Amino acid sequence: MFKFKKEQKIFEIGGIKVGGQPGELPTVLIGSIFHEGHNIVKDRKLGIFDKSKAEHLIKVQEELSEKTGVPCMVDIVGEYPETLKKYIEFVSGITNSPFLVNGPEKSVRIAAAKYVVESGLENRAIYNSINYTLTKDEIEAIKELRLKAAIVQAFNPRNPYSQGMISKLKELLREASEAGIEKTLVLTPVLDVPSISLGVRGIYLAKEEFGLPTGIAPLGVIGKWSKIKKFGEQTKKTYRASITTLSQCMGANFIIYGSLAKAKEIFPVCAMVDALIAYNARSFGIKPITKNHPLYKVF
Repeated sequence: MFKFKKEQKIFEIGGIKVGGQPGELPTVLIGSIFHEGHNIVKDRKLGIFDKSKAEHLIKVQEELSEKTGVPCMVDIVGEYPETLKKYIEFVSGITNSPFLVNGPEKSVRIAAAKYVVESGLENRAIYNSINYTLTKDEIEAIKELRLKAAIVQAFNPRNPYSQGMISKLKELLREASEAGIEKTLVLTPVLDVPSISLGVRGIYLAKEEFGLPTGIAPLGVIGKWSKIKKFGEQTKKTYRASITTLSQCMGANFIIYGSLAKAKEIFPVCAMVDALIAYNARSFGIKPITKNHPLYKVF
């Protein structure tokens, strides 16, 4: 537990504050919906899904957020422009939470972002993401839409180690600024289970270098790890909890924890760790800047 030497920025997006020194704000938990393999989706191309199950998942996350004091957002994933628009329309009508506009191709992201702006939802939206595939066309499109919040991914295909992340971030942050992004959230990459260590180290380095809200999406690789099967389902949950804790202890301001179905196992863990970090932060002269903090909910 520590205090960063670099001044740490805090951004407010859709009423949720993210960033700051450890202990100032709770970790923002971001659950994904409509992602690849999500069984509530019946037709990925047409965007047909089970609306009652989708609403239930969103509401459970909100209830846990209220109960624990851990803020939440929704990562809305869609492979096609029209389906992603449809998903955004649905989610934004169910919850007031901020959301990530997440598409695999820039054409999908830009089309959905245009819908967000036309619908007056831009203050709640985070473009996901600006990354090493960024082109001048995408920069101009983002700039034209006047989007203000985006995730910038630190993945460096030429050097996946922590210092490579920082090198790539310097380049991408300049380009994000060129695109008009004012609220930048840095995401450190995780490619497989061993690389979780690189990603969490990257959190610390990125925050110390840039002072920006920084997070990670470290849990998806656990479910895909072949060796996890011999340990069983309970061990899988324990691993997820330990990785979440490790990420927070390295300074993570937000965690994309995967499917919303994991919310019940992740929120209580995150709340306890946030409370402990905030309690210790007093020794550095840091206090929570919100009364709705797990420190006051857990203890």
